[in-house]
Amino acid sequence: MEDLQKLRRKHVCSARRIVVKVGTNMLAAAGPPYGGLDDKRVGAIAEQVASLVKGGRQVALVTSGAIGCGMSELRMRNRPVALPLSQAVASVGQGVLMACYERHFRRHGLHAAQVLLTHEDFDNRERYLNASNTLHALFDLPCVPVINENDTISTEEIKFGDNDRLAALVTHLIRAELLILLTSVAGLYLERPRGGSPGKIVEVVERVDQDIEKLAYEGTSLSGVGGMRSKIEAARVATEAGEGALIADGRDPVILRKIMAGELVGTLFLPRAGRLKSYKRWIRFTSRPRGSLQVDAGARTALVERGKSLLPSGIKGVEGDFKRGDVVRIKGPKGEEFARGLSNYAGEEVQRIRGCQTSQIEEILGYSYYDEVVHRDNLTLLE
Repeated sequence: MEDLQKLRRKHVCSARRIVVKVGTNMLAAAGPPYGGLDDKRVGAIAEQVASLVKGGRQVALVTSGAIGCGMSELRMRNRPVALPLSQAVASVGQGVLMACYERHFRRHGLHAAQVLLTHEDFDNRERYLNASNTLHALFDLPCVPVINENDTISTEEIKFGDNDRLAALVTHLIRAELLILLTSVAGLYLERPRGGSPGKIVEVVERVDQDIEKLAYEGTSLSGVGGMRSKIEAARVATEAGEGALIADGRDPVILRKIMAGELVGTLFLPRAGRLKSYKRWIRFTSRPRGSLQVDAGARTALVERGKSLLPSGIKGVEGDFKRGDVVRIKGPKGEEFARGLSNYAGEEVQRIRGCQTSQIEEILGYSYYDEVVHRDNLTLLE
């Protein structure tokens, strides 16, 4: 492995487009049970981000905190459980959250540009590109995109989601070189700190594998929904597409300055060699699969080793009610997922033509859109 300082200069200091994620527990003020926002910490984050922007970098800030702010404003003692109430509380808190960011960014000649996203904005290719264009336009203005899940209407996020994955997907969306996840610990520990001991930090992760995943422990705040497991997963999503990721202690008021100066703080996750093209990363990581195609051994070999398209003759099983143009999982003979791609046919159509020769498609369906069920240009391997 390269020298740690060289790795920092190569993958961190050189980054010009950055996504910074800040969680609820980083923003919440002390005091029972929810003290609202820690104004000093929000100010420190805004000051550091503004410094990066003025230094020529493009920074998108992914923030949590809408529900926590709403609870503080409404003097609620417990986090709401019922979905409609969670959405209502988020609608109250989002305005408070953005007003605080705007006030602090204005001190540095910048504006907080609110961007609220849902899973549908990532699933739909046209909406995905529109969101990307908007964010890139904001980078040309004296603004910092401040991004949050649209908790008011997004049921999946409030139920079991978190903003760590959102931050990873935003990294893909704008093709940022670096994702910084700020949390309340110094990084990824080799073992959970006990008895006041600071514990040993993993300085560099070459690849997120099962050994790294085992280092995650479940620890969330009363107001937050994320934990180390979700941050490791976010780092995996970012690094497998060719971007670096870093987990660091956001309680340090100058942590971003230290990171971008190349200091050995936090845990750096190295990007895989070669960055995926935007379209391929959208298929692989962003758009949620709507069904599955199980193929035989010959088709698997053709896709993986020879870069071929998926023909109906190699398909042995079909799952899901997907439409033409939806992303589907592609599984091997044993049910293992090894690729994803865009289906040229709906699930019902694939069910009818699976195992057949290309020349039989029109005879069976009465029409033939394509010879391939999934073209190689619309397919990405997971291995």
